[in-house]
Amino acid sequence: MKQPDETREDTLAGKAGDVDVVILGAGINGAGLFRDLCAQGINCFVVDKADFGSGTSAAPSRLIHGGLKYLETGEFGLVAQSTLERNLLLKNAPHYVSPLPTVIPIFSWGKGMWAALRTLLGSTSAPRSRGAILIKIGLMIYDFYGSRHRVMPRHRLVGRSKALRDMPALTGSIVATGTYYDAKISHPERLVVELVADGLEANAGSGAANYTSLISASNGVLTFKRENGGAFSLRPKLVVNAAGPWIDHVNAALGAPSKMIGGTKGSHILLKHDALVRSLAGRMLYFEADDGRICLVYDYLGKALVGSTDLPADNPDTVRCEPEEIDYLLESVRTLLPGMKFERDQIVYAYSGIRPLPSSDALVPGLISRDHSAPVAEPDPSRPFPIISLIGGKWTTFRGFAEEVADTVLDRLGSKRKASTQSMPIGGGKGFPMDAAARATWLADAASASGIDVARLDQLLSRYGASASLIARHRSASGNEDRLPDSNDYSLSEIDYIVRNEFVEHLADIVMRRTTLAISGSLTTSELQQIASVAGQALGWSPQRMDEEIDAVVAQLSGSNLMRLQPDRHARGVGGRAKQA
Repeated sequence: MKQPDETREDTLAGKAGDVDVVILGAGINGAGLFRDLCAQGINCFVVDKADFGSGTSAAPSRLIHGGLKYLETGEFGLVAQSTLERNLLLKNAPHYVSPLPTVIPIFSWGKGMWAALRTLLGSTSAPRSRGAILIKIGLMIYDFYGSRHRVMPRHRLVGRSKALRDMPALTGSIVATGTYYDAKISHPERLVVELVADGLEANAGSGAANYTSLISASNGVLTFKRENGGAFSLRPKLVVNAAGPWIDHVNAALGAPSKMIGGTKGSHILLKHDALVRSLAGRMLYFEADDGRICLVYDYLGKALVGSTDLPADNPDTVRCEPEEIDYLLESVRTLLPGMKFERDQIVYAYSGIRPLPSSDALVPGLISRDHSAPVAEPDPSRPFPIISLIGGKWTTFRGFAEEVADTVLDRLGSKRKASTQSMPIGGGKGFPMDAAARATWLADAASASGIDVARLDQLLSRYGASASLIARHRSASGNEDRLPDSNDYSLSEIDYIVRNEFVEHLADIVMRRTTLAISGSLTTSELQQIASVAGQALGWSPQRMDEEIDAVVAQLSGSNLMRLQPDRHARGVGGRAKQA
């Protein structure tokens, strides 16, 4: 994931000019398409007005799932694609994507059958309760669709007594539970960056720029301005609008006004709740709230992640988790797990995003399709290039969506597909050891090459996949034994590598997207100062700039993410030496 030695501005300026494709928006869909097109030899430029993967793609439920609930709306094709893509991601991104046993509490045997049939036939209201018979049928169909490239067990149902013995915290009003398997992603923001880096590695003629805004579109030329003041222009043959909930705004700027997006808001909270995490034992609870909406709770990085709301919303720039959403989520888990305490002071982090769903008049947000489409605005006299807008979609299906759009782009450019991405590993998934024996061999080889002990390398391998070998061999002013003041499993050398090689422009990029320091809820003031110091040395920040970066992160975390920086656990000044883990 290495950037060239010259400044990024020099690199971008050198690649400006005529280009095959410009992708506006580097969330998961834009980054996935960028990688696919680069692998086909298409000279492509991906641009984002903020950081890569910092918008909607940074606010998912962190699930890679086949879409069990889409069976209810008859979107069988989407379920088929989703289960296939889930299985492929377990193989292509094993460093971040792992199986997630999922438990459905069931409160009746036969309810919901007629309501589900009405929904399947086009009703605009969803079932308020789904009984055991309906869930059993759904899970059987789900297993059938998940049979391609199967990597996980089939579902099972158990009665009330066994279910409560297995998970005593559940409400006694259940009649049974169903268990099936989906998957979760530990570092979604990093996966976006890895897709961009993979694309650049595949095609040296391509380029990528974050914190870069489109300032004009005239006579077939797009002019961009970097946040630091640099500018460059591109003359594309085709433009892809992958701006997610900002799609209509971008189309207007391109001279092709549209009304394609009608998003819904999803908010999540993370709780410090050790008793709940122990009770979950690596499983997710996937359940109906009292109003019929689907909620979930599972162990994410040792915290209980609770989600999600599903509310109509259309302003992605001001979205945040509101107090009433917190009340809703807390009350939902209180009802499901009545023997446990759930209070606001357990919240260590919150986040919210707008799903870029197609404009819809559905009365129930949950019934708006999660499928994707790619309508085309053909060229006109004032705009010589077509615009393909990426509407809808979800994290799980990004590769399949990218493949479909890439094939359309290739056809329009008169090119042929050279490589399939179906079995193409992503980032640190390349060379990732898939079993215990292979892992032991990898660790032994990496220890020999880097001189770092196996226990530390095992940490890095779990965090970055096979890319951990590059981080282990990275040399900086700090050694591997120099750690952040309070998080002893993050080294200063590791942070230095991230800053120098992973498109970092701001302190928030490091703590919120390249690492899990913020979302884990454990970030301290000393750590923030130490990270700013490392970044400042690598990027040439002045003391004033470092203070501004720290202030901006603190304001964002406290205002939008409801996170309180933890008190320093060790009295140590900036640059102090931490004990090796």
